[in-house]
Amino acid sequence: MKVVYLGTGAAEGIPALFCNCEFCKRMRAEGRVRSRSQILIDELSVDFPPDGFYHAAKFGADFSAIRYILVSHSHMDHFYAHDFILRGYKYAADMSAPALDLFLNEESAEVFYESTRRELRNDVAQTLNLHRVKSFQKMTFGGFTVHTLKAQHSSRDPLLFLIEKDGKRVLHLHDTGAVPEETYSYLAALEKKPCDLITLDCTFLWDKTPSGARHMGLDENARVLRRLEELGYIGDGTKKVITHFSHNSRPSEESLKRAEREYGVIAAYDGMTLEL
Repeated sequence: MKVVYLGTGAAEGIPALFCNCEFCKRMRAEGRVRSRSQILIDELSVDFPPDGFYHAAKFGADFSAIRYILVSHSHMDHFYAHDFILRGYKYAADMSAPALDLFLNEESAEVFYESTRRELRNDVAQTLNLHRVKSFQKMTFGGFTVHTLKAQHSSRDPLLFLIEKDGKRVLHLHDTGAVPEETYSYLAALEKKPCDLITLDCTFLWDKTPSGARHMGLDENARVLRRLEELGYIGDGTKKVITHFSHNSRPSEESLKRAEREYGVIAAYDGMTLEL
């Protein structure tokens, strides 16, 4: 299983689009970029942000080979549906995968139709298969088994994912604040098997995670990892990756290296690739 972190920034990106704070000016001057969040797991993409064009061009990713997309929620930085009008017709020749299946909640489906209704050609629409899902469902497709989980976030039925393929197990935990108890209960009822990879929302980084927040920082990440260890989801070989950084948390190279040392995690960067 090949996992590529194409984008590791929060909604505003780094440097933030309209920001002139000292951190963003420094990142801009140094040419350091964190684009909006997207993760490729073989032919499956978790989310599809407005930076998809940049990801394909920057990292040489063949987006025509993406066969499945898991959409965590409807927010623009995780689901930019307008781009799908370009998946066919005279805009896309010799695609590797003729069809694309999207697994998304009802609100994200509404966003899809709102974004594409003016420009989506019928022949392109026929290659896009939308599957409405809710939290706590099990899906099987193309060698993948995916369990949808419940997130704590500011949208309707936001989703987290437990993804399995070829004996490998990936737990995707963003966007979310403190993981809901219902999600821990659901995981507890599944097979007790350590994950090969856990990806954690770390929007706040070193800043304290506010009560009831829709994102996490390192303090909440540590609590989540303790719970997952108790449930048997963490073993000696489990990789723990933090990502989805906001410019407000000032994720400098120095602060991320400190997080890696003190919390035993891997700080993701755009283009980071893991082989599981």
